[in-house]
Amino acid sequence: MKSAFAAGCLALALSGCGALGNLTGGGGAEAGLGPGGQPLENFSADQIFERGEFELDRNRPDDAATYFAEVERLYPYSDLAKRALIMQAFAFHQDRDYENSRSAAQRYIDFYPLDDDAAYAQYLLALSYYDQIEDVGRDQGLTFQALQSLRTVIERYPESEYARSSILKFDLAFDHLAAKEMEIGRYYLKRQHYAAAVNRFRVVVEDFQTTTHTPEALHRLVEAYLSLGLTDEAQTAGAILGHNYRSTEWYEDSFALLTGQGLELRPRGDSWLARIYRQTVKGEWL
Repeated sequence: MKSAFAAGCLALALSGCGALGNLTGGGGAEAGLGPGGQPLENFSADQIFERGEFELDRNRPDDAATYFAEVERLYPYSDLAKRALIMQAFAFHQDRDYENSRSAAQRYIDFYPLDDDAAYAQYLLALSYYDQIEDVGRDQGLTFQALQSLRTVIERYPESEYARSSILKFDLAFDHLAAKEMEIGRYYLKRQHYAAAVNRFRVVVEDFQTTTHTPEALHRLVEAYLSLGLTDEAQTAGAILGHNYRSTEWYEDSFALLTGQGLELRPRGDSWLARIYRQTVKGEWL
């Protein structure tokens, strides 16, 4: 069975969407009324649904969502009611109305958990969070929710066409959280709040070690620990850099910083970094 999403995309690609009977007039959508103020009860489910597709085709997703909602309201037991619900979620997302998109997608999952389009509904639900986290300064609660929803797609629908995209987006969202920790850590480091900076960089090294931010976090730990006079920890952070990221600029900077003070890049003491170094040597880290 063709998915509702594929059907929606096909509708957007069609140029001949004018054959929609009495529902092809101009004007925006209004709940319960069609063009010219005619009650939507006078039209069939097919006609109302086609009008929703027509509104998508002319880039009016808000009106499209209204018509799809009317199909569900007026013909709740029709075959089109199910398709109209997933298309509501799609249209709301196109309109960047993420809250209503998420609500429609969740209702689809609740009502039709075994349907072919349940995977797409879960994917839309995840996107309703993911598409709001581009700005690193935003509330990170959205990022955590995006990660949780993307993981659901990956684990519940591993064979679906949306699993691969969810994996890529999961990695980007995970990297985003690390970026936020780095941003705060740099803020503290610049203002000489070294202990607070160390706490942020430690989170990146311990919890986000697979992200692109780990080499810089280790170098910043070298800087912070040297500023605090904790040379054992600084040397150990440098040793981890040398073992895992020798080709990076961050290793070069740490090498210059440590050797400039007569220090070697080797593990010292028994700090949390020393534990990570031992895991690195054993191949248990990263």
